[in-house]
Amino acid sequence: MPLTFTITERLPGKSGRAGELETPHGVIQTPAFVTVGTKATVKAVTPEAVKAAGAQVVLANTYHLYLQPGEDLIAQAGGLGKFMHWEGPTMTDSGGFQVFSLGAAYGHRLGKIVQAAELEKAESETISVYDESLATQHGRLAIIDEEGVSFTSHLDGSFHRFTPERSIEIQHKIGADMIFAFDECTSPTAPYEYQKEALDRTHRWAKRSLDAHRTNLSARKSQGIFGVVQGGRYEDLRRESARELARLEFDGFGIGGSFSKEDMNTAVGWVCEELPEEKPRHLLGIGEPLDLFGGIENGADLFDCVAPTRIARTGMVYTKQGKINLFNERYRNDFTPLDEGCGCATCTHYTKAYLSHLFRAKEMLAATLATQHNLHFLIHLVENIRTALLEGRFEQYKEEFLSVYKS
Repeated sequence: MPLTFTITERLPGKSGRAGELETPHGVIQTPAFVTVGTKATVKAVTPEAVKAAGAQVVLANTYHLYLQPGEDLIAQAGGLGKFMHWEGPTMTDSGGFQVFSLGAAYGHRLGKIVQAAELEKAESETISVYDESLATQHGRLAIIDEEGVSFTSHLDGSFHRFTPERSIEIQHKIGADMIFAFDECTSPTAPYEYQKEALDRTHRWAKRSLDAHRTNLSARKSQGIFGVVQGGRYEDLRRESARELARLEFDGFGIGGSFSKEDMNTAVGWVCEELPEEKPRHLLGIGEPLDLFGGIENGADLFDCVAPTRIARTGMVYTKQGKINLFNERYRNDFTPLDEGCGCATCTHYTKAYLSHLFRAKEMLAATLATQHNLHFLIHLVENIRTALLEGRFEQYKEEFLSVYKS
């Protein structure tokens, strides 16, 4: 088997656990934060800097790599790791989230997490997967049918099609250690009836993805495949999805879809109660500090999120007290590190005043230094949570962190 997962400690009275996930390119100590390298690069920083930040594993995006530079070129380079000079474990998503972002969510500013007030407002609007007004606009169309999804490229408007079999074929060529079954990620505002329809389709696609993976004897020896649990905010659908996928021989499971901010932890708990204990669980696209505590407590082992790199490029950085914006006037002459006691390369050598200057001057180094810090912050936060769990003081550490951190 390409993946081996071992649980080393459990959180008493909860679904949380610490473990080790062995992959063809190294062991991941879980729970772990997965650094996102969308296009075979973590934006603004080198792979060496990503490793120095403590990253154990990098996730790349199938949709984007398919469009540019193409899976065949990456295969010729020897696979994702060699192509981007990353020696550790790697993952690729399935491209399913792009169905959501190019279709139902386009133009509505909807993400995977919404506040209850936003959800109530959005539910009063009509959101459809296919929108006539978008049909002629490049990169703004995704049409879902039983076989797969047809979409236009955001790069040049060219027309493309993903099926479960095609997604798996692309991921085989990209060559990551862990790949995902093709799924449909629905809007958090989608009605129950559509969530159910999409869920049934995702289960059929999961079976087809697994069959496609099994037929490639070489890939199945070197790549593990994860099924993706969907079901939106509905307990019966979430549990049904987890049970259905648990019957299939996946190497691990992703927890996908969209949530309201208020019920995410509950939904993760429902899913983890149904999934097999002995297999790893990846909470897709979630990575804010408060969400990490909730996800780990309720049974998730891996997390990925673009937030640390994305907000870094806007001058926003994490600190133990919460996020700060380096464009604020108060940081112009603040000669202290971004976060006292952090220990990352940025905090060791540079001050808030210097980074504030770089951002105001629109220097590229600003994004590099802020990204290094944000990655270090989240990666080591999860490391610290893991250590606390192993030492039987998870609740104490959580209380200490949350008493200071302001979201």
